[in-house]
Amino acid sequence: MKELIAIQAELKAPKNKFNAFGKYNYRTQEGILEAVKPLLKKYGCILTLSDETKEVAGIPYIEATALFKKDSESCTINAQAGIELHKKGMDLAQSFGTSGSYARKYALNGLFLIDDTVDADATNDHGKGPAITKVAPTEEQFAYIVRYLNGSEAQKKQAKEALVKYKLTQDQQDTIEGL
Repeated sequence: MKELIAIQAELKAPKNKFNAFGKYNYRTQEGILEAVKPLLKKYGCILTLSDETKEVAGIPYIEATALFKKDSESCTINAQAGIELHKKGMDLAQSFGTSGSYARKYALNGLFLIDDTVDADATNDHGKGPAITKVAPTEEQFAYIVRYLNGSEAQKKQAKEALVKYKLTQDQQDTIEGL
């Protein structure tokens, strides 16, 4: 599909939001859609997003589907996100909505080849920068990592990337080794 290839090459969806607590930039599903809509119009393509609630081993999750279509050709990408049913400060609808947005964003990332990783060469200071002190994840962060380690291949990859950022306690290391 030459139109999808063209959109993948032209799409600019910067990380234009900032999380002050975690001190990182991020992009939203809404930001991706805002950036891709003019390109869809330009190339005469259709994009639809849908969600389905599923469950594995008692753990509910949302599976989002991004469907890209041009005439009789189409491409579908799926992504999943777990649902935290008892998230402090959120009601059930907010928990489902948050997971749905997360899954749709990663389905869009997969479809349009939006990479959320940083090129190591771009951030390598060759040992001249300050040392980074790693800390243990909170119980909640560690619970998410464990849940993702037991999830889909994409979730396992995300969990392994997250683990690199933390200095695990011995109990946490034992838990990971037991998986």
